[in-house]
Amino acid sequence: MSFSNQVLVIGAGIAGMEASLMLAKSGKKVFLVEKLSLIGGNVIKNEESFPNLECSTCMVAPIQQAVLQDPNIETMTLSTVEKIDGDVGHFEVSVLKKARYASMTDCIGCGMCYEPCPVSLSNEWEENLGEKKAIYVPTAGSLPNVPAIEAEHCLQLSGKKECNACVEACMFGAIDLSETDEQMQLEVGAILLATGSDLFDVSQLTQFGYGKYPSVYTSIEFERLFASNGPTLGEIKIRNSDRQPKAVAMIHCVGREEQGYCSGVCCMVSLKHAHFLKHKLGDVKLFNLYTDFCVPDKTHQKFQKNIIEETQSIFHTSMKDIKVTEADSVLNVAYIDAKGKEASLNVDMVILAPAIIPGKDTEVLSRIAGIETTEIGFLGLKSGGLSTVETAREGVFLAGCAEGPKDVQSSVTQAESAVGGMLARLSSLTS
Repeated sequence: MSFSNQVLVIGAGIAGMEASLMLAKSGKKVFLVEKLSLIGGNVIKNEESFPNLECSTCMVAPIQQAVLQDPNIETMTLSTVEKIDGDVGHFEVSVLKKARYASMTDCIGCGMCYEPCPVSLSNEWEENLGEKKAIYVPTAGSLPNVPAIEAEHCLQLSGKKECNACVEACMFGAIDLSETDEQMQLEVGAILLATGSDLFDVSQLTQFGYGKYPSVYTSIEFERLFASNGPTLGEIKIRNSDRQPKAVAMIHCVGREEQGYCSGVCCMVSLKHAHFLKHKLGDVKLFNLYTDFCVPDKTHQKFQKNIIEETQSIFHTSMKDIKVTEADSVLNVAYIDAKGKEASLNVDMVILAPAIIPGKDTEVLSRIAGIETTEIGFLGLKSGGLSTVETAREGVFLAGCAEGPKDVQSSVTQAESAVGGMLARLSSLTS
């Protein structure tokens, strides 16, 4: 029986992109499947990446361009895997590719089609801090820089009203409202799952006031607030006002007790935010409230030492004892201190650091891929061995936050290991 020399990578975040480029360089034909309309994953939501505080978009943009331009990589955005049959060497994969309604070849990314669209929506990519139209790119600098139309919100496509505003605005004829979804069948020899993760829903813990008080943010919301390509173009203003915060509390480990594990990277995210605020606002007062600090890497500890001097670190005894209230636009953060006494502080902004949790599609993907999930819900590795990338289904590998919480460097390292495993396994089939 002949074996396929093609491979499938599911998820176009940093792990999926790096793996795709390595596989393509080895001569493999790569199908890179991504459910969103852009590639790059959550890392491009960050202004800078720790510990070196490198510009995230500057770091990732060349990788995105390389993926899109590599002749051995077929990038399939707005696509989801629906079925995986077969065995290592000859998997048969069904993929649903949703209509984009804008031509990847004819569109030049001028953006002239956005403004005429009469539909305005909250932009979930921007953590609902900004708006988008029914035809949109998620954020400035999206790659591919080609808009997509959400059919359920488009007046014409949803049948609500006759509307051709975007079609008429495009002088290049790049918008085609007659485009339909496409069902595709792929034959591949090996599969890499690199579908990323989500964040714990902090609104479940009402004591923090998230969703009730506008100046309480999650860590990823603050990332977009600070980002130069975000909804405020990097200007740090309290939601629904023009005020800049003069005192900020960063609360660590939100959701850690509920999830039952430490995510390992959240402390560094909060420390990075402290650096952001000091760099941007200068004399802002900063408070880190924590029950534990997790900075395991040697470079992380140096970063912590440099940043912690700019903040007031407050050890408290329990997450359940923290309560955030508001009066006259001032937030009061009450807690039990290290001596077991009640204490509090007043701030203008609270930034919550949520636990990293399995992506919302993890259970579905585990059934499709025929692999188990772990006790904490992430995609599971093969038991009884030392491999950090192999699953129980031969020929199916894992990388990045789909397997568990990781930073960028660890995700790339695991992707490199997964590529080595895939190539070795495929090579063994032909020897």
